[in-house]
Amino acid sequence: MDVPAAPAPRLSVLVPVLNEVANVGTLHDELTKVLGSMDLSYEIIFVDDGSTDGTPAQLAAIQDADPDHVRVAFLKRNCGQTAALSAALDLARGDVLVPMDGDLQNDPADVPRLLAKLEEGCDVVSGWRRDRQDRWLTRKVPSWLANRLVARLSGVPLHDFGCTMKAYRRSVLEGVRLYGEMHRFIPVFAMWQGARVVELVVNHRPRTAGKSKYGLGRTFNVVLDLILIRFYQKYAQRPMHFFGRFGLWSILLSVVTFTLMLFYKYLYDPPKTFIETPLPALTVMFFGGGVLAILMGLQAEMVMRTYYESQAKTTYLLGEVRQGKRTPL
Repeated sequence: MDVPAAPAPRLSVLVPVLNEVANVGTLHDELTKVLGSMDLSYEIIFVDDGSTDGTPAQLAAIQDADPDHVRVAFLKRNCGQTAALSAALDLARGDVLVPMDGDLQNDPADVPRLLAKLEEGCDVVSGWRRDRQDRWLTRKVPSWLANRLVARLSGVPLHDFGCTMKAYRRSVLEGVRLYGEMHRFIPVFAMWQGARVVELVVNHRPRTAGKSKYGLGRTFNVVLDLILIRFYQKYAQRPMHFFGRFGLWSILLSVVTFTLMLFYKYLYDPPKTFIETPLPALTVMFFGGGVLAILMGLQAEMVMRTYYESQAKTTYLLGEVRQGKRTPL
C-alpha cells in the first residue's frame, strides 16, 4: 500500500554543515523554538558536506528525534558550501527558502523578520551583517573589499553578498544551477531575472565552537567567479562580440608592430636588423593571439547556440502578456 506523500511545507530552512558537531544540536533547538512559534508549516534540511567529526551521527540523531520537520542529506565527500547548498535547494519543497550557516553565527530569530520583509512584496531578502562578529584583518577587510567590487560590477546595491542568511521565493530559484562559490551571487542572478531584491540587517553572533572554514583564499575565488558572472551577464548570448573584439584589437596591434618593424629595418638611420628588436616576436604573438581569440569566439558562439536551442531556452525574459477585451468586474 502506497503511503501518501506529506504535503509540501510553506518554509524550507537550508543548512549546509561541515564539521559542526558542537553546533548543530543547538541550532536545531533554536530553529525549532522560533519556527514552532510561527503559524506555518516548515522543514529543516541539513546537508552534511563530508564531515569527518561526529556531525553525521549528530544529524542522524536529530532527524530521529524530529522526523516530522528534519531532513538530512549526506554528501559522499566534501564538495564545498555551494554544492551542499545546491543539494539542499534540490531537496527543498517549501514555497519560501531560507538558507543559513550551521555555525550558530546566523541567528534563527531573524527568520520571522526575513519572512515579514518578503511578504511586503519582494522576491529576495538578503541579510546584511552590519555588526559582523569576525576578525577585522582576515575577514572583515577582505569581505568589505569584495562586497564593494561585486556591487560595483554587478549593479546590485547590496552591502553583504557573503551573508548566507537570505529568504527567497521558490520561483526565483527555479532552474538555478550553482557552481564554484556562486551561492553568494544568487541575488545578482535574481535581479538580472527581474526579481525584486531588498536588504535587511540581521544579527551576527561570534563563533563559540568549532573552526571557521573561510580564509583569505576565498577572496580570490570570489573575484574569479565575479569575472565569470560579469561575462555571463554581458556576453552569454553573444560571446563572439567579446572574443572577436579582443582578437581584432590584437591583430591591429600586430599590424602596428609589423609597421614599426619595417620602419626600423628600411627607414631608420642607422637601420636595424629584425633580430635587434622584439617587434617581430610581438607581431607574431599579437597576430596569433588575435586569430586564436576569434576562433575561440566562434566555438563559444556554437556552444551557446546549442545550449539555447537544445533546451528550447529563449533569449528574452517574458513578463505579463495582456490581450483581448477585458470585462470589468
